[in-house]
Amino acid sequence: MGHIQNTGGLLQDVIYAESPPLLSVLAKVMPGFGLKQLAMSSIGWWAQTEVLPDPNNRVRIENGKLYLDYKPNNLEAHDRLIYRWKDVLKAADKATDQRSSAYPHGETPIQVVAHQCGTCRFGDDPATSVLDLNCRTHEIDNLYVVDSSFFPSMSSMGPALTVIANALRVGDHLVERLS
Repeated sequence: MGHIQNTGGLLQDVIYAESPPLLSVLAKVMPGFGLKQLAMSSIGWWAQTEVLPDPNNRVRIENGKLYLDYKPNNLEAHDRLIYRWKDVLKAADKATDQRSSAYPHGETPIQVVAHQCGTCRFGDDPATSVLDLNCRTHEIDNLYVVDSSFFPSMSSMGPALTVIANALRVGDHLVERLS
């Protein structure tokens, strides 16, 4: 389904920005309403699920402006992960005789994406791909792309190790090619 990652304690400003509407209203009417106490006793969790390939999700340039067309998908898997995680937290509360509540925030806004994937399709056909199978651009002989943009989609895990493995693979190819 994906993975859950502990992000540590929460900052008071984050809680205000992410809080349910009622808490936001109370905080506006009564400044400092419990936000500091809430921040001091809260733990953040990052839930990540795979973004599936979608040909309509793309980066494009029109009239000199950059556009990002993106529609979230795989939402059912994400919802299942959130509900399962809430069950895990409830079970942990019972085991430790604690009382807590979970507020699952919906989706991350595009402004805070961390791993851009799927922007440079790779394949044999220059008409349908930007990179060949060795991550070299079809049009420029000495330009290789070895970041996560060649991935068909973003997995539910951070891509760093796969990016490193691919960079080593492409490096081996370059050593062989330039020998």
